[in-house]
Amino acid sequence: MIVEIVILAMIAAFLGLRLYAVLGRRPEQNDEPLRRRVEQPDPASAPRSLQPRLPEKTTGAPRALPLPQDHQLDSRAEAGIRAIVGADRRFDVGQFLAGARGAYGMVLEAFWRGDKEELSQLCDSDVYAGFAAAIDARAEAGEAITAKLIRIEEARIVDASYAAPRARITVSFVADVASVTRDASGAVVAGSLDDAIETRDIWTFSRDLTSRDPDWVVDETDEG
Repeated sequence: MIVEIVILAMIAAFLGLRLYAVLGRRPEQNDEPLRRRVEQPDPASAPRSLQPRLPEKTTGAPRALPLPQDHQLDSRAEAGIRAIVGADRRFDVGQFLAGARGAYGMVLEAFWRGDKEELSQLCDSDVYAGFAAAIDARAEAGEAITAKLIRIEEARIVDASYAAPRARITVSFVADVASVTRDASGAVVAGSLDDAIETRDIWTFSRDLTSRDPDWVVDETDEG
């Protein structure tokens, strides 16, 4: 009886080894361990990046710019944005708008503080000169401004152009600002911090795309 049990166990072990040899390997013409297919997937089946890409050259009618819906872009700026992307493939509209929002707030706050040094880093020479003159006139009048940017309601690209090596993008801002102006005695001359006023500005940012400096500067300001 014991001998029969041993013989049956040996037969079962033999069959198990044969099944492993068959199921654990692919057919002879594609003799590759299954484990390797998991570690090194077929590149053709790898998921593709969802990063929007713009063609360097287009034929026929221009295609719509593949931007997410939350990006604000006027149709008249599309050709300029395409030209900028063609010159700098790293340019990203979403990142630019986020930076433009930040720069808008930084410039306003520096102007309210009278911080000429910071303004000189954020603006080109012409725009800086305008802000500096307004700061000097305010100081000569003995006036002081206390203000705060409540929120930026909208930042929308309304124009864009590229004339090598410089790119220019114009952004329309709609923001709520609360400010109060006081004279030398501290009396309120204008404004109130309790009531925010809608402000509309149109600013143009520029950058030399051949420069290693990634920062854009304000090179033109106007009221919206």
